[in-house]
Amino acid sequence: MPMPRWFAHVNKRVFNPPAIAGGKRPVLIHVGRVSGATYRTPLDAHPVDGGYLFIPVYGSDSDWVRNILAAGTARLRVDGTELDLAAPRLVGAEEAFRALADDVARPPKLLRINEFLRMDSATS
Repeated sequence: MPMPRWFAHVNKRVFNPPAIAGGKRPVLIHVGRVSGATYRTPLDAHPVDGGYLFIPVYGSDSDWVRNILAAGTARLRVDGTELDLAAPRLVGAEEAFRALADDVARPPKLLRINEFLRMDSATS
């Protein structure tokens, strides 16, 4: 089971604002599927061949995942540079772990995360 949803709400209000303002963590910029508002979500962005892989620790039904799947695009701010990402898709653990570098920590089995978000780089 992914991390509890109540912790996501705490994270969004307490920990995310300083992480975004600090500029040290990767930030995924996406558009709300209902509101059309622009959202910024700090996450770990793992480079993989041709794009990035994201681990949705609150589950693949998280708003940010659903927003990106609906929009089909997002932007990733990493190290002060913004990259365009496209072709979002959920991939299983086997495919995700094959794509990740060996030195990237896998999520604990206790969380039972079995879907990951993969996106292709659209920036030339």
